[in-house]
Amino acid sequence: MFAGLPELGISNGEDLKETLTNCTEPLKAIDQFQMENGILLPTLQSALPFLDLHGTPRLEFHQSVFDELREKLMERVATIAEGKDEDRYVKLEELLEKSFPLVKMPSIQPIVMQVLKHLPKVPEKKLKQVMADKELYKVCAVEVKRQIWQDNQALFGDEVSPLLKQYIVEKEAALFSSDLSILHNFFSPSPKTRRQGEVVLKLTQMIGKNVKLYDMVLQFLRTLFLRTRNVHYCTLRAELLMSLHDLDISEICSVDPCHKFSWCLDACIREKFVDAKRARELQGFLDGVKKGQEQVLGDLSMILCDPFACNTLVLSTVRNLQELLSQEALPRDSPDLLLLLRMLSLGQGAWDMIDSQVFKEPRMDLEVVTRFLPAMMSIVVDDYTFTVEQKLPSEEKTSLTYPTTLPETFSRYIQENRVACEIGLYYVLHIAKLRNKNALQRLLPALVDTYNDMAFGDIFLHLLTGHLTLLSDEFGSEEFCTAVFDNFLLTSFSSKENVHRHCLRLLNHLHQKVLVSYMETLTKTLEPPKQSSESVKELYTLLKEKLEASKKSPPEPEEAPSMDLGLHPVAVPSTPSTPTTPL
Repeated sequence: MFAGLPELGISNGEDLKETLTNCTEPLKAIDQFQMENGILLPTLQSALPFLDLHGTPRLEFHQSVFDELREKLMERVATIAEGKDEDRYVKLEELLEKSFPLVKMPSIQPIVMQVLKHLPKVPEKKLKQVMADKELYKVCAVEVKRQIWQDNQALFGDEVSPLLKQYIVEKEAALFSSDLSILHNFFSPSPKTRRQGEVVLKLTQMIGKNVKLYDMVLQFLRTLFLRTRNVHYCTLRAELLMSLHDLDISEICSVDPCHKFSWCLDACIREKFVDAKRARELQGFLDGVKKGQEQVLGDLSMILCDPFACNTLVLSTVRNLQELLSQEALPRDSPDLLLLLRMLSLGQGAWDMIDSQVFKEPRMDLEVVTRFLPAMMSIVVDDYTFTVEQKLPSEEKTSLTYPTTLPETFSRYIQENRVACEIGLYYVLHIAKLRNKNALQRLLPALVDTYNDMAFGDIFLHLLTGHLTLLSDEFGSEEFCTAVFDNFLLTSFSSKENVHRHCLRLLNHLHQKVLVSYMETLTKTLEPPKQSSESVKELYTLLKEKLEASKKSPPEPEEAPSMDLGLHPVAVPSTPSTPTTPL
């Protein structure tokens, strides 16, 4: 406990033991020991007997004096460090030399740690001693750990790894949330709110102003993204940079070439829309990548691969198409739309670019603009034509039925092109927002076969299940249930456990609305096999319990959910050649 005192010429318990062992008069020896090692203040000696008269032990007195002096010294260390004396760090290093031998003494340790914390460059020998001792490493300040980490990537990786795992677990938990809603979903929290998350705050604190540590974290994120293809690492990359931006850490923000691009994109994500002014700014950053600096495209693509960025870009694309429709303009004539597709393409190609280390913008397939988007528009026209037909007087009606097939170009592109597929999926969500049952029944079967099975990804299924709550009353129809379950979700639930989970999430929310006979079939179909995860089994058990409970008590009438669609439909001139249904 008192290791280190002899090195400083101060007696410890062992010295007292030796003195008492060898002396002939113990009381005199104790007095002598107290004189030599007590507080060296002449006026104090005459005052100490008064404490004895009051029954105050000498230990209690010395401890209170020691505690007071320790607090004063720690305050003084902070004052010296914050001062402007040129030799302030020399003074602290001298104090460190004197105090470090006592670093293992619990009572002195806080002083040593305070000195270490305020030294911008701790002597390497001392850092190695702290790093080698688990107890010392554990209690030292993050400012000291940063100096250790910057030359020990493996140790830093061990510290960061649990945080990165925690971040992914939290994101995936949000996607499988039991709360199904169009208004409160995965993309609802604002960027600033997300940056207040525990992991982002901890990582920001661990990095401080240290560019080397920031680069290490980015390298960890790139490596994990390559290894897992998990896009949530892209979100963390963007959130970390903007968290440092919030704290005005110019030492890092000024050297990250993606800073201004991320800052502008962050504002778009906050508004869930890329307006014309910001579109020009973003284009300026992309066009401004100079020869020899193409590597920055790897980081830009990772930032654009962030699901929150992708969500904003596709919502803006759908809104842009609405405006083009109202103006009777073609997609190819819109620079803003072409830029959105360019950024989507760059984001979707992030993994390939970082994997191949070929830093070049992927060539955009122009047929997405000239063929796929017009095919998507034709679906809107079909819908409009049918709606108008239904409103005609009976004598003017024809035998027009709602189309069930889709244009071959639309189906082919959502299978072969990832940008087209992303837009197609968001168009389906938009149709669901409009509560357009006919169009949804027509589109859902086409999603069974999409590029890289994107329609069965957690993000889309999370959004779709939330949007389907708007059509809850339609689940009383077998035709609609067949379209949602038989023609789409159930086609892959047995091979993809995440689809199984999303089916059960949806049914736990809507079971009272589903046709009773169909619900019975679904319950049998969705019973989890033995090898299923606990989360699937728990959801299934919960559903069974809800079904049992609803048999005993009739369901209460639900209020219709309020509609804040996020996309503002644009009025379209009513001419015979132009569809009036918003895209």
